[in-house]
Amino acid sequence: MSPLSDQDPRCVGSDVPVTSPPWGPVFRGSVMQCCNLGDSVPTTLTNLSGGGLFLNFLQDPALHAAFAQTPLLPSGSMDGQAPNSDWMSQLCPQLWDLPLHHLSIPGSHDTMTYCLSRKSPISHSQSRVLHVLGKVLPCVTRPIVMKWSVTQALDVREQLDAGVRYLDLRIAHMLEGSEHNLHFVHMVYTSALVEDTLTEISEWLERHPREVVILACRNFEGMTDELHGYLVSCIKNIFGDMLCPRGDVPTLRQLWARGQQVILSYEDEVSVRRHPELWPGIPYWWGNKVKPQALIQFLETMKGCGRPGGLFVAGINLTENLGYVLAHPTASLRDMTLPNLPHLSAWVREQSPGQGARCTNIIAGDFVGADTFVSDVIALNRKLLWW
Repeated sequence: MSPLSDQDPRCVGSDVPVTSPPWGPVFRGSVMQCCNLGDSVPTTLTNLSGGGLFLNFLQDPALHAAFAQTPLLPSGSMDGQAPNSDWMSQLCPQLWDLPLHHLSIPGSHDTMTYCLSRKSPISHSQSRVLHVLGKVLPCVTRPIVMKWSVTQALDVREQLDAGVRYLDLRIAHMLEGSEHNLHFVHMVYTSALVEDTLTEISEWLERHPREVVILACRNFEGMTDELHGYLVSCIKNIFGDMLCPRGDVPTLRQLWARGQQVILSYEDEVSVRRHPELWPGIPYWWGNKVKPQALIQFLETMKGCGRPGGLFVAGINLTENLGYVLAHPTASLRDMTLPNLPHLSAWVREQSPGQGARCTNIIAGDFVGADTFVSDVIALNRKLLWW
């Protein structure tokens, strides 16, 4: 069976084809089979087939509410893997022909901060005052900087296994390092090298041939033209034919047919012009807010201005300021973020992907493994099947 066939085992069974209402899509099989909802689906939903019953289902508020609470993907693991490790390949075939910027995709903000090095110098892009404090009072300054720099607890493989498909990669050349050793950065530098991390991502993709990742390479602190050339050469060598050349935003079906799994945005215009494998920078809605209410207000304001034409990110990451840090001397970014995740997650669950002006696309957050954030973002794709 072709992996691109809409005669997919998830959607074809003993059930007859389902007739869609005028406002909905046409798909085959039972609701459970087509949407791959797993064992958590109420019994009343598992035997629906035929147009009449399907229409009754959509028009029955009780069943509709029950369906809205079920995950888009199986609730348990498959073959010992994390439940979201192959969520793209498990999407209903009706979603295979939508461009990626019309899907709902979970991402991680400052992906690589789980491996910030306690021995690294403070980033050269930070203020002179912070550098002076780091030299005069290193035993005080360094722990505070670390506490407010770490945004993720899962490593990159664990994030991919959890279902994250947008990785925010802040790249820098550390002056104290060797000539071509590139690191990631967020106030301080990581112990991980860029080349090693990209190789790890490539190896993960080889084990998950129908998953697609969006890699946002940005920041580029201390990068010369020579270093950009070296990094792009590494990217091409590591990913090879996995790279999708820039152009119209592709669909999953198109990417699978071409064997491509990586869209790589690169926030250096000169490099993008030189290399067709690179995509321009992806807009990131960063609210720079301490309070979740203010962040949500910012995101709603951005939605009111209309979504960008291609891929874009809505960041639900909170950001500390000096006043907050001084008022909470023993706290950390994790302490600030975790209590507010329920509020932010409630906003996430209210969003809708698609092509509408107020639709969302990639949603990125901090500490992505701490709650149901990734599954909540993936589950938004269910709404694309309602219309």
